[in-house]
Amino acid sequence: MRAALTAGARQRARWFLACTWALACGLGQPAAVQAAPDSVVLVAGGGAQKVLSTLGASPLLAAKYDATSARFAPDPALVALGRRLFVEPRLSNPVGASCASCHDPARAFLPSAQALAGGPGTPRGSRPGEFSLRNAPSLLYVRYVPRRHFYQDDDAPYPSPFGGLMADGRADTLAEQARGPLFDRHEMNNGNPRQLLQRLQRNGLARELADSGVPPFGPAVLREPEALVRALGAAFEAYLQSDEMAPFSSRFDAYLRTRQPLAPAEMRGLALFKNPDKGNCASCHTLSDTASRPERSLFTDFGYDAIAVPRNRALAANRQPGHFDHGLCATAQALRWPEPEQWCAYLRTPGLRNVALRQSFMHNGVLHSLRDAVAFYNTRSIQPAKWYGPGGLFDDVAPARRGNVNVNSPPMNRRPDQPPALSEQDIDDLVAFLRSLTDAAYVAALPPR
Repeated sequence: MRAALTAGARQRARWFLACTWALACGLGQPAAVQAAPDSVVLVAGGGAQKVLSTLGASPLLAAKYDATSARFAPDPALVALGRRLFVEPRLSNPVGASCASCHDPARAFLPSAQALAGGPGTPRGSRPGEFSLRNAPSLLYVRYVPRRHFYQDDDAPYPSPFGGLMADGRADTLAEQARGPLFDRHEMNNGNPRQLLQRLQRNGLARELADSGVPPFGPAVLREPEALVRALGAAFEAYLQSDEMAPFSSRFDAYLRTRQPLAPAEMRGLALFKNPDKGNCASCHTLSDTASRPERSLFTDFGYDAIAVPRNRALAANRQPGHFDHGLCATAQALRWPEPEQWCAYLRTPGLRNVALRQSFMHNGVLHSLRDAVAFYNTRSIQPAKWYGPGGLFDDVAPARRGNVNVNSPPMNRRPDQPPALSEQDIDDLVAFLRSLTDAAYVAALPPR
């Protein structure tokens, strides 16, 4: 649970209390609180979740999402086709970039060194000199990310948003998420569904898909742009939901199953990770090291936070001083959440499995080592000049939205006159623990310590 009561958080608490009071007193439903369906399903194969009400277009749930409830059984033929399409270079404009260009299967579906070469810390797109506006996450374990919803812990002052794909939650399902890179001009650059269909008709891929005999592909994908995009989304979704995309083969997983301790430094790092006064990582990157089921340790609560990482001045968009990545608030506006600006600078908490394989860190790729990423949390508040330089505190958040930034959660709540929560040895131990989250197939690709 996030402890920060920033200005935005207090505003949300006041709004929600006003809504609840109005409903309790029979004054009718506020505009943002609407009649709710009885239940929703948050993830493929998961059980139905009871809905209390809706906030804008998103359900407020009665119970916390449990990843162990998910059961995945995608069609094997569609999985195989999705796997093939994942490495298909004809899907980009110009040809040459595939999903695997940014999500390398040899590196836990993270960007390769080639994808990042010469760029600002984000992967390159299909056009020369174009790079994604955001860093690319690993796609392993993405099948567990639930659909967008709100939930309020018993001890939380207000409901918080959870789930949704992309850092800003703008896609609600894996099938919908596939549209993002396909049509982003900085990535696969297909313009729109009609232009994509015309290109695939010319290069022969549309005919191959129509003749594949794998539903939902069929004659419609040769003539209907949206039918093609829906079918592509279904294929990618099936592949990402397959068991090969959730191996649970790290040394940490072996520790969960056998209780054989990790190395001493890794065990110290695990303790620091959980300690609310030290690393406090587990408050957002949740785990259960007493449970043998690895789905309880996905190292994310699927929630959102505003941690204000430094501005990446190498990003082309950031050459404009007034440009800011507003994160969740654009999605909040589209979904008619109340006062959407209070979610500006919030981004979804990523999972940390295989994080040690990353070559650039944070949503904007501004940091380039795992140790620096841990150190940022440790000293952001006590040594701000080290991270923000002359640009000033929280330089990648619009000045009017800096009150949204989390300044209350340890260790980001310390004052400049206080010592850091973690020593240099503590940071090394935390990094050692995070390296233990690397799945077996990728251990050889780990950078040296």
